[in-house]
Amino acid sequence: MFTPNRLKSQLLSGEAAYGCWVAGGSATNGEILGHVGFDFVLADHEHGIGDTRDIVDILRAIEGTPTPAMVRVPWNDHVLLKRVIDAGVQSVMIPSVDTPEAAEAAVKACLYPPQGFRGYAASVVRASTFGMEPDYVAKANGNMLIAIQLESETAVRNAAAISAIEGADIIFIGINDLAASIGLIGQTDHPDVQALTRQAEEAILKAGKVMGTVPNAGAGVNDLLDRGYRFIAGPYDVALLRDAARAALNDYRAIREARARGEVPKTGKGTSY
Repeated sequence: MFTPNRLKSQLLSGEAAYGCWVAGGSATNGEILGHVGFDFVLADHEHGIGDTRDIVDILRAIEGTPTPAMVRVPWNDHVLLKRVIDAGVQSVMIPSVDTPEAAEAAVKACLYPPQGFRGYAASVVRASTFGMEPDYVAKANGNMLIAIQLESETAVRNAAAISAIEGADIIFIGINDLAASIGLIGQTDHPDVQALTRQAEEAILKAGKVMGTVPNAGAGVNDLLDRGYRFIAGPYDVALLRDAARAALNDYRAIREARARGEVPKTGKGTSY
């Protein structure tokens, strides 16, 4: 359903945005996280579970919260982008963009002519509130927020040209895949990975684009803010659930073992529903 893109407005005002991923195939997770107070909830449909119908479900859930939604699509595919945007996505992340030509194609797929080649069905799609949003076509391009992901050594070499593409609002360094692309998977703090990251950062900031990434072994949130990042995709819903469950179970096991030894368990105030 059409609303002004508050996330885009926040970034254009010069503020930083810190968000949370949701990828477990659960619209309820998106709704819960949307009420927590993040600047955005990023529904991951590259590594996450679901199809276009599931994207609509999670959009409906997040739209009932104070938090804007973004969707990461599985690939730079203009047919898929058209369907996702028609479904109501106003902020989209596109992975694995290695060249300026691919970046330009991604941007154009998201925008109506003359800026792009998004197919026209504005009179009936969910994005226009099913044709009930006045002057939707005039508003659509201006409200679209497009994040382009650099995730390889090739992409870093082309970072300046990619960052120069008009309409590429956020240039997002996918540092985990960047590390993997040079044979250092899982080693985001490796000097070679950090050197490539710094090279990309320099090009992105020089172009005046919003720079994004995830916290990683080479840079935590505070470091990223110091380095000029203004779009930080933080915790993942699956990891939050996993870690909270582990902590609760470990607390229980510690109590059980203390009781078995005849000791008085050390307990905090505990957690509940």
